[in-house]
Amino acid sequence: MPQVQVYNTQGDRVGEISLSPDLFGKEPNKGLLRAAVLAHLNNSRVGTVAVKTRAEVSGGGRKPWRQKGLGRARQGSIRSPLWRHGGVAFGPVARDYGWDLPKKVKKLALISALSAKARAEKVIVLKELKMDVPKTRDLYAMLKKFGAEKSSLIITGEHEPNVVLSARNIPGVKVTTARELNAYDAMAKRYLFVTEDALKKLEEVLS
Repeated sequence: MPQVQVYNTQGDRVGEISLSPDLFGKEPNKGLLRAAVLAHLNNSRVGTVAVKTRAEVSGGGRKPWRQKGLGRARQGSIRSPLWRHGGVAFGPVARDYGWDLPKKVKKLALISALSAKARAEKVIVLKELKMDVPKTRDLYAMLKKFGAEKSSLIITGEHEPNVVLSARNIPGVKVTTARELNAYDAMAKRYLFVTEDALKKLEEVLS
């Protein structure tokens, strides 16, 4: 059962806690981690490239001229791909790149990510993290004491607006809640800062 130190926001040790072996003591599954990361990246991709076909461009409801008798080539619409300002034939269309992973796969991938971070000793447990007002300087100072100011993920039990506002101007630092945590975010940052109440929430969500 992994044992880690518990710190306060000043960087002082205030105790010790046992991490759940079901969440932080499993053998990381690289295949599931890869699938979760690719799914997240694909779901973040926006497939908005598109052109209009002859059915989508405006105009063209009327036949330009009669079928016979004028000596011209027959035409049915001025929005034909052969015409200027007409539709595009065989052009790109909007596409959904998203992957839909099963809930069980997402859960096991997150457990693998947490276990990998615990094995690398990159999990830092905080007694609590609450701020009365947004203070980027204070949050940055706390992270710097652990040498984690460049790449960190802060996981809180509930949404903490002041912590989010304090972290958003620090490059490489992100704040999330235990219920919103995913494998990609856990692997994308070097350090995981987890509050004690967030650990309890994780056990409820992933048990």
